[in-house]
Amino acid sequence: MLALAALPLAAKPADFDTKSAAFDVSFHKETAAYRDLTARLLPGASLTIGALGAPGQYDLHAADGSFIQHGAHQWVWHAPQEPGLYDLRIDGPAASDPITLHVFVMVPASEVRDGLLNGFHIGTYPSKPLNGNPIYRPPSGFIEVTKANQDTKISPHFRLKQFLCKEDTTTRFPKYVVLEEWLPLELEAILERVNTLGFHVDTLHVMSAFRTPYYNHGIGDVLYSMHQWGSAADIYIDKAGRGQMDDLNHDGRIDVDDAKYLYDAIEQMLTEPPYVKLQGGMALYPATAAHPPFVHVDVRGVKARWRG
Repeated sequence: MLALAALPLAAKPADFDTKSAAFDVSFHKETAAYRDLTARLLPGASLTIGALGAPGQYDLHAADGSFIQHGAHQWVWHAPQEPGLYDLRIDGPAASDPITLHVFVMVPASEVRDGLLNGFHIGTYPSKPLNGNPIYRPPSGFIEVTKANQDTKISPHFRLKQFLCKEDTTTRFPKYVVLEEWLPLELEAILERVNTLGFHVDTLHVMSAFRTPYYNHGIGDVLYSMHQWGSAADIYIDKAGRGQMDDLNHDGRIDVDDAKYLYDAIEQMLTEPPYVKLQGGMALYPATAAHPPFVHVDVRGVKARWRG
């Protein structure tokens, strides 16, 4: 296997546009400057939003719901009762450089009946959290994905449809997904890192992200797979969109060593102070007849490593 120090650089990279604003937005214990961010909450719930940056005027614009301003740079937005997508725009001192917070008001989990939500197979979550860990409690709600909102940017380089459960390949809508808000932030960081290494790609290939318990059981994955909580993604680099990993180490083969190259790059990134908060599970998987080599990442909050 390749050692981390042996990572070869490709051609000198062009500047990668992270599509970030000149200030940060905070919500749900997250802080980020990406011009597109995503939050989720239940109908009628409140979301505290803060802006952090240079002195000056900061404004929140919301066409739906209501909000109260608390201080110069903080607001509390009250979500509508109707599930759906609601965009909030935060303007900083330079009004031409806004951040859009795409808020998904979820369909409550209480709407699931016999494992179905509006005819969509959800299945049943484990009755008890693993080792009592609250991250394994059943989700409180599900994002409703429609034909109209499936292309929503959940972050600058990733769209909602990339995180749908692969079990439902039909054109039927609505579909439903759980998405942990930290996950796109980790994927954006990984994308920036691989571009820094010289691989000019606009997104990562997300082979598998959210899995319903129904689908997870059907493929025989572990009972507490993080995919079911929208906290995991199986990824590889595929610039040409061929459905296979690129030859990252330039040895003329597409094999597990290319996944190891990506794995090592992510491992190094997660040791650096700006990215430690994104620490979670990671695993390396070789190719099979069903898929190319890939890397599993998740945002469970504690370090976990295994070999697929």
